[in-house]
Amino acid sequence: MLSDAEKLAALIEDIRIAIVTTVEPDGTLHSRPLQTLRFAEGMLWFFTALDSAKVQELRRDIRVSVAYAHPPKNAYVTVAGTGAVLKDLAKAQELWTPFARAFFPAGVEDPRLALLQVHVERAEIWTGGGMAAQLFAVAWAAATGEPVEVRTTRKLRP
Repeated sequence: MLSDAEKLAALIEDIRIAIVTTVEPDGTLHSRPLQTLRFAEGMLWFFTALDSAKVQELRRDIRVSVAYAHPPKNAYVTVAGTGAVLKDLAKAQELWTPFARAFFPAGVEDPRLALLQVHVERAEIWTGGGMAAQLFAVAWAAATGEPVEVRTTRKLRP
């Protein structure tokens, strides 16, 4: 049987881009897309620029939310945790991808390059049946006026 961390990893492994939300100084939520570099040992890893708003926001409030959506698989994930910004050349080299060069032209030596580490405290997943289950639900609701639950929701503690 898979652990909660393994289930979470399996759900997000095919989703390149996450929506990462931090808290602005006035309490407003600020979301933006980021490429997930890795999920391991309860940590999500992203590259970020030291001069970005998220770095400033994390200095005031370490709470982070991360959302993933994979409509073809009917899989949706939200993660709640705490964020930290790190300068770690060895870890940056380990996680480096050619995609990152578009944002950090000097590569891992770019002075603006930092790592955003999100310690996952909890996650919620919503998964549904395939297309047949979705079509059945629509047909059932249309015929009876009653909704059919075709999704499962689970809270995970990675």
